[in-house]
Amino acid sequence: MSDPARVTRRTFLGGAAALTSTAVVLGAPWVAAADAVDPAAPAVFTLGVASGDPVPDGVVLWTRLAPDPVAPDGRGGMSRRPVLVDWQVAEDAAFRRVVARGTAVARPEEAHAVHVEVSGLHPAADHWYRFRAGPQISPVGRTRTAPAPGARVDRFAMATASCQCRPDGFYTAYAAMARDDLDLVAFLGDYIYESASTGVPGRAHLPNREVSTLTDYRVRHGQYRTDPDLQAAHAAFPWAITLDDHDVENNWAADVSQVDDEPDNDPAVFRARRAGAFRAFWEHMPLRRTQRPDGPAMRMHRRLTFGDLLDVHLLDTRQYRSDQDPEHPRDPSRTMLGAEQRAWLWHGLAGPTARWNVLAQQVFFSPRDLTAGAAVGLDEDSWDDCAVERDALRDHLIAAGTSNPVIVTGDVHAHHACALHADPSDPASPVVATELVTTSISSGGDGRAREPGDAALLAENPHITVLDRRRGYVRSTVTPTDWRADFQVVDRVSVRGAPAHTAATVVVPARDPAARA
Repeated sequence: MSDPARVTRRTFLGGAAALTSTAVVLGAPWVAAADAVDPAAPAVFTLGVASGDPVPDGVVLWTRLAPDPVAPDGRGGMSRRPVLVDWQVAEDAAFRRVVARGTAVARPEEAHAVHVEVSGLHPAADHWYRFRAGPQISPVGRTRTAPAPGARVDRFAMATASCQCRPDGFYTAYAAMARDDLDLVAFLGDYIYESASTGVPGRAHLPNREVSTLTDYRVRHGQYRTDPDLQAAHAAFPWAITLDDHDVENNWAADVSQVDDEPDNDPAVFRARRAGAFRAFWEHMPLRRTQRPDGPAMRMHRRLTFGDLLDVHLLDTRQYRSDQDPEHPRDPSRTMLGAEQRAWLWHGLAGPTARWNVLAQQVFFSPRDLTAGAAVGLDEDSWDDCAVERDALRDHLIAAGTSNPVIVTGDVHAHHACALHADPSDPASPVVATELVTTSISSGGDGRAREPGDAALLAENPHITVLDRRRGYVRSTVTPTDWRADFQVVDRVSVRGAPAHTAATVVVPARDPAARA
């Protein structure tokens, strides 16, 4: 967002590091609260801080008290009593201008997580925040509110990321991301992996078994959240987060488990598993109370607006979808979105909307033939499995005249840029939207730019113009005139510290949805 007083990310990171030891001296007085954490207790802010879902006057702040994040009982090393947690929001990194403060209750039934929905802040502004539990002070986070409704926005920077299997590699990409200057991180799913993994050298010490209960999922989230590079990226920007399959179970769809063994594939048993996974997910994310799960149900689809420039439509392609069926992909009854979410999306895309409209979602949207030659091989866990609804959404973008649609996607562990044609069988037909698929943060371990068979894949799918199988994220810079996507990659995740660089760049001009290299 345009802001002449913007503090650089480098300045912020340096200031935040200094504040961790001097916040009590520099800060404004705290709200008085009972010291519910013993002064001699171990550090409780081991999972860092985060913010999310920014609106013009506020944002969600998050932390969780957990002196032992991987304690087997899932309580994070905390007792069974509630704890008072103070919080502050300031307009400066030294906390001399505190503009909001209060006290929250970290409850044992919510794994001592804290969700604060702050309001009354200035729009399009940087704010710093922190927590206190007893004498302990959290790390400092920086966040940024959205512009006022309808306000002119000249620049918006966003990263898209997904798929961070921690045993597969280090979160080197987040170390690079934290040095960017971003308004938002859109995380598109697979924050954790429920399954066991062979891992990579040097990572075998990580807990590495299948998880299926609320306690299990809490421990797994605690394990992932201890990573310092992930914590740095959360502390640097607000995030907008949705989930995908591995946040519960590989390839699940609605009430259908993909586990072959009884009783796991019983719908009632799977709903209980999903309820535990959803609860732990909410406890560890900067999500609003409206996203708090009700048993096995959790509303994740929502819309964030950034002035006159950008609407971000966050979708849920797991909870309401039809079970995968590669034999009948064009059955018109099949759905990826479900009736309620589909109606919500159709209405939102029909306007009035911002200048750019982003569909932030999980699985590959563009048609993709995975088999060379005359035979057609489809990915049953993509929108190809619900082709009629996918085509209806594409046609709705055309009929509604949706302004500058861009689709951002995760899941497949490889960067792609794709042209979504009005008629997929005719590459000369108009382009309706560009799809930007981000690779994984770490899932799959060290990658390389291309694999054997990629030349044939690209020949079979000429609408795919970028393909890179290294780890990383997509950095998008949006202006009123164009959308620039930089496909950031790191060559190795088996060791920390590999530098990030831009593997490819595409630009989508406004009012012309075809990306240019």
